[in-house]
Amino acid sequence: MTDAALGSRVLVVDDDQQMLRAVANALRARGYSIATAGDGDTALRMIAEQPLDLVLLDLGLPKVDGHTVITRLRTWSDIPVIVLSVREGQDEKASALDAGADDYVTKPFATKELLARMRAVLRRSSPEHPDPVLVFDELEIDLPRQLIKMNGEPIHLTPTEYRLLEAMATSPGKLLTHGWLLRKVWGPGYGTESHYLRLYVRQLRQKLHDDPARPRWITTEPGVGYRWLPEPRSS
Repeated sequence: MTDAALGSRVLVVDDDQQMLRAVANALRARGYSIATAGDGDTALRMIAEQPLDLVLLDLGLPKVDGHTVITRLRTWSDIPVIVLSVREGQDEKASALDAGADDYVTKPFATKELLARMRAVLRRSSPEHPDPVLVFDELEIDLPRQLIKMNGEPIHLTPTEYRLLEAMATSPGKLLTHGWLLRKVWGPGYGTESHYLRLYVRQLRQKLHDDPARPRWITTEPGVGYRWLPEPRSS
């Protein structure tokens, strides 16, 4: 486990006691400090009262469901939330992510995958010194000057292509929904024009020499959105 994750305080919220114990025990064995809750009301109270770093949240909770927990939580806290749910529908995923969840993992899941998602979310939530120049192997993105280089050679992007790249690259590893990207890149009046997004993602992939069949930079989450794959290294 990475130093960034060591000792992180995680709240696991699930009304399935067997699942709750299994996840809690697996994470404790890897050095996380774990608290648990069996319903949404208890979870909200614990988040308000305890110092926590991350919430793992089931959607199908009694009384106050997971969607409502996220919506209420986002009015007063930006604590990272990863949804753990048996619900596989694209609409469910998009709804949870648009409400403010940071990632979505479908049950059953491999512990290795969950740990990787947790590490990525925890890194994003507590950057030590944000770097204005993002470096991903041979790709360099100078945010203040809006300059892109691949192997030291400049890449010309249109303003819209640049905004799309910036939105993705500054949220590495996070599942970015169609609606979120449309509003981020085109403005608050957008949210359903997925054909715009498909066109510009295709153009961006071509300029970055990214093969969608074997992606290095951008991967598609079918029906939901996209994910920028690599984490930046220090420039």
